[in-house]
Amino acid sequence: MAASASTPHTTDFPAEGRCSYYVEKKKRFCRMVVAAGKRFCGEHAGAAEEENARKRILCPLDPKHTVYEDQLAKHLKKCNSREKPKPDFFIQDINAGLKDETEIPEQLVPISSLSEEQLENLIKKLRKASEGLNSTLKDQIMSHPALHDALNDPKNGDSATKHLKQQVDGKHRKKNSVFERLQIDIQHLCLNKIPLLSKEKLPVVGIGKHLCGVATDLALRCLVETYAASCEERNEEPLAKRRKNDKTDKEINPLAKEGNEKNVPEKWTPVAGIVIALCCHHRCDWRHYVGKEYFRALGLGAVDFHYFQRMSSWATCGMRKTFLEASNVTSKRKDKHSDDSEEHDDGGCRITDNSTESLPGLLTVEEKKKIGHLCKLLIDQGRVEYLQQKGFSPALQYYTDPLVSLENVLLTALPNHSSSPETSA
Repeated sequence: MAASASTPHTTDFPAEGRCSYYVEKKKRFCRMVVAAGKRFCGEHAGAAEEENARKRILCPLDPKHTVYEDQLAKHLKKCNSREKPKPDFFIQDINAGLKDETEIPEQLVPISSLSEEQLENLIKKLRKASEGLNSTLKDQIMSHPALHDALNDPKNGDSATKHLKQQVDGKHRKKNSVFERLQIDIQHLCLNKIPLLSKEKLPVVGIGKHLCGVATDLALRCLVETYAASCEERNEEPLAKRRKNDKTDKEINPLAKEGNEKNVPEKWTPVAGIVIALCCHHRCDWRHYVGKEYFRALGLGAVDFHYFQRMSSWATCGMRKTFLEASNVTSKRKDKHSDDSEEHDDGGCRITDNSTESLPGLLTVEEKKKIGHLCKLLIDQGRVEYLQQKGFSPALQYYTDPLVSLENVLLTALPNHSSSPETSA
């Protein structure tokens, strides 16, 4: 156990009806509810003298919790970690992409183990492949009116303001809106098997907030290949448009036809748009990457991709230091707190002024940042090319200030026939 049930180093007592086990690490009593007549919760029952005769073991389905050995069979039938029936919209690896084992070596040495010559060759390849790419993206920083009052409130300090800017307003439910949450890995999600979408043939807008690394590629393939391609193959139209073209329905219910027609574009598309906040390129995976053809056209392959995605973390490896300096935070707070409350990690990269991560060639921090940004740009350009090939007009742009997040690039895409103004990447 993580702590003992001995007399705690505190004058506090457990709350009534709560577990009497003192968690040393948290310096407080366990807050779990206990059964009638018991002092300890099920997890800490072994600490009670009357329970010592019974043995608790780790659950074989999830070692994060324990269970009485003599009740294991009963527990396995109701454990939350047991395998549950798969829904119809679960199709194993439908968005994973083709697995090409011949291209991925079994073991690659870390960047820190590369020779100076090997690293220089990688960087030369990167710079050559990035020639002609626009590294200066357009600023498209916008703010919802609902946040204006809070953002301009003088009572909010820098941290509170930054937190507000990172928030996504989930309180936008309308009276006639339908919300459904699907708990499934994007890798296995088949959108056209979702009852609501398959019945109504609704156009989809894909929105992703910080879809870390490989999740972006899985989401793009889920939208563009799994859903859009499937609908187009069957020449399916949305329910409202079918009514528009149905003369019998028009004669029977002209009001319904008139109301629905307003919301249906002449050129219907299964995917009406895509908006994804990009991040964590170091968590990309060659198998799932949608820009393989783009890389191959540049003479690059799986090994190059592997090192480029690892080096992409250099772009944000100064994240902690940069924000602290910009906010003039005290040195005490630097040591104790992580100031940039992103949902993603930094690829294990923490750089100080005198650190070069033991890399050959002794690259400076600024050089590493520039290389990291080039890696991100090249990986994202592969996604842009993929969307263009699939009939979309994609664009990369900045959606927030780097002081709010260094992961501040947004990927947007509209179908080519959209009436909205098109932007180029």
